[in-house]
Amino acid sequence: MILGLATAPAQADAVAAPDISVTNVKAHLTQLQNIATANGGNRAHGRPGYLASVTYVKNLLDAAGYTTRQQSFTYNGATGYNLIADWPGGDTADTLMIGGHLDSVTAGPGINDNGSGSAANLEVALAVARTNFQPDRHLRFAWWGAEELGLRGSTAYVNSLTTAQKREITGYLNFDMVGSPNPGYFLYDGDNSDGTGAGPGPAGSAQIESTLAAYFTSIGVPTRGTDFDGRSDYGPFISNGIPAGGIFTGAEGRKTAAQVQLWGGTAAAFDPCYHSSCDTIANINDTALDRNSDAIAYAVWNLADGGGTTPPPTGTTVWEDTFETAKGWTAGTGDTATSGRFERADPAATTSQLGNAAGGTYDLVTGATAGASAGANDVDGGTTTILSPSITLPTGTLTLSFSWYLSHLNNATSADYVRIRVVSGSTTTTVFTQSASATDRAPVWATGSANLSSFAGQTVRLSVEAADASTASLVEAAVDNVKITKA
Repeated sequence: MILGLATAPAQADAVAAPDISVTNVKAHLTQLQNIATANGGNRAHGRPGYLASVTYVKNLLDAAGYTTRQQSFTYNGATGYNLIADWPGGDTADTLMIGGHLDSVTAGPGINDNGSGSAANLEVALAVARTNFQPDRHLRFAWWGAEELGLRGSTAYVNSLTTAQKREITGYLNFDMVGSPNPGYFLYDGDNSDGTGAGPGPAGSAQIESTLAAYFTSIGVPTRGTDFDGRSDYGPFISNGIPAGGIFTGAEGRKTAAQVQLWGGTAAAFDPCYHSSCDTIANINDTALDRNSDAIAYAVWNLADGGGTTPPPTGTTVWEDTFETAKGWTAGTGDTATSGRFERADPAATTSQLGNAAGGTYDLVTGATAGASAGANDVDGGTTTILSPSITLPTGTLTLSFSWYLSHLNNATSADYVRIRVVSGSTTTTVFTQSASATDRAPVWATGSANLSSFAGQTVRLSVEAADASTASLVEAAVDNVKITKA
């Protein structure tokens, strides 16, 4: 666990989500199989089997009381379709989306990939209607087109939204392959607790992961993290700062001996029929499909009804800096880094540095200018610090909250880091640390918090620090939206 990083507590008792009938989910899969069989053996983009699949799902949702629309887009000279279904009610400024792709590859009917996620989401949506679920948040379901050709449908949808409309989507749940015949139980690693790959998802992703994990804990099934590696339709959402999460039972990768011990099955591909003609109705593990359909419902019911991924801050604001104006932060006098030192700036976008602040235009960033090469203006050969102006803290329960990221190459080590310290007189106390590891880590905004109650009544300064103690590891870091509140 990362020191000081706030994550949502696991929910010991599930909100009353319904049990999702795996028989009903399998009935939808049978219909998708029949559609593929009647249309050349697939349900691919631009083929009649795909549009017939959209029509099947749309008719059921229209009858159940959803407001649906088909959004068209063009790719490779063919028209594709996204199906968007809104459940009436809830706060549209706090929308929870649930999605998965409906298309198959041309080689087969795509019943696991991704009939399984599409059918499970459909049955959960129908359960919302049957129970007349009226959550606090607005619910929007989506079935994406042309995912198999590079996330074309979901990207077209997100790109069609205004900035305000994107802001209204406060969480996205993605379900792509949830019935693999040799299944694992993987959850998208929203908090980067695995410390591998692309880093955490946008702020709120950790809560989605912990909610799904709570369901699997309740049924005694262990889970493991899977990276946001860009292979499914969460991609355009997290690229726009929208919290995301979901379930994945495995594709062409092979189950290890340790995973066999964890979940059963065999040391073979999770789905030996991945992207093949044998991805038929026979290519489904009913137990995995049943568990994951219930997990989807659990997440929807818990997150939609009073469980938003971006709860408003509570308490009285004691001190805040969004960095949109200069408030007197000063560079540390003992810095040893030769470049990429912390500054308040409007950052340039690079492969290792975000071109957008977590909010507004400015943030605290290491070496804001892009430079002429990938390694230009990164933290180089030591540490860089920047100190806040003096802050007089009142008595009471105090909480520090902030946005942050750390990015690096796979030659980084745990000696590289970003941290926040509290300086009080001659004493310096670390309240947050994120260390690097020997993996490529892309920059993604996350949120953190720390309890500052032990400093109540004192005058302090905050110190933000980053270090590159490894050789040429391309360390970049940033901090934004720093706030201290009193409960």
